[in-house]
Amino acid sequence: MMLLVENLQKAFDGFVAVSDAQLRVEKGEVVAVIGPNGAGKTTLFNLITGQLEADSGRIIFKDENLVGMPPHEICRRGISRSFQIVNIFSRLTVFENVRVAVMSYNKSTFNLFSRAKDIAVSETEDILKSVGLFGKAGRISGSLSHGDQKVLEMAVALGNRPELLILDEPTAGMSPEETRNTLELMKLLSRDRGITILFCEHDMELVFSVANRIMVMQHGRTIIQGEPDAVRNDSQVQEAYLGGSDEGT
Repeated sequence: MMLLVENLQKAFDGFVAVSDAQLRVEKGEVVAVIGPNGAGKTTLFNLITGQLEADSGRIIFKDENLVGMPPHEICRRGISRSFQIVNIFSRLTVFENVRVAVMSYNKSTFNLFSRAKDIAVSETEDILKSVGLFGKAGRISGSLSHGDQKVLEMAVALGNRPELLILDEPTAGMSPEETRNTLELMKLLSRDRGITILFCEHDMELVFSVANRIMVMQHGRTIIQGEPDAVRNDSQVQEAYLGGSDEGT
C-alpha cells in the first residue's frame, strides 16, 4: 500500500469540506478522484500534500502518517503535485523551471569549480525529453500555450523525483489535442517511469480510459472506490454524479 486515507475530515468555520474521506492507492496504480464541483477533491489533495492540516483522520504514505507534516517534508518523502491554476516561473525558460526543481531536490550548491549553467543539466534534459518539451527548452515559460504550461508544471513536479504524482485537473482548459497528449503522457509516466498517479478530473472520457481505479466524492465524503466498470454501474454514482446535472462534467 502506497497511500491510505482513513476517516479524513476538514472543516472551515463550521463548513465541512471533507468528511469521512477514504482512499487507497497501490504502488504503480493510476487512481482518479471524481465528483461534482465542491465535492472536496482539491481539499483532499491539499490535505494529502500538507497545504492544509486535517482535523481528524489518517494519511498514511509508505507506513508513515503525514498528518501535521509540512509540505516540504511531504515532498521530500516522495509526493509531488500540480495545481488547477498553473504554478510556474513565467519569466524563466522551460529548462530553468525544471532545473530549479532538480537542484532543489538535490540540494545543489555552487562552488568555484562549476558554473551555474552546468548544474543538473542531464537530469533536466531527461525530464524535458520524457514530457515532450525538450524542443522548447529555451522558450520563456510564459510564452507557452496553456497546455504546454500545464505539461511544464508536471515536468517541474518530476524534478522532485516523486513516487506519487498528484495532478489536480491536469487537462483543465486544454484543447482536445492537448488533452489527448496529456493522457498519453500520464500513461507513459506510469508505464515507463513507474510513477504512481493520483488525479482529479472532470473529463469522464479521460478518467475512464486511464484510471485503474476511481474514487467518487460527494459532499466531502467517499461514495465508492473501485474499478471503472463498478463505479460506472453504481446507482449512487449515477444519481449523484454521472447521471445527474452537468455540474463538474
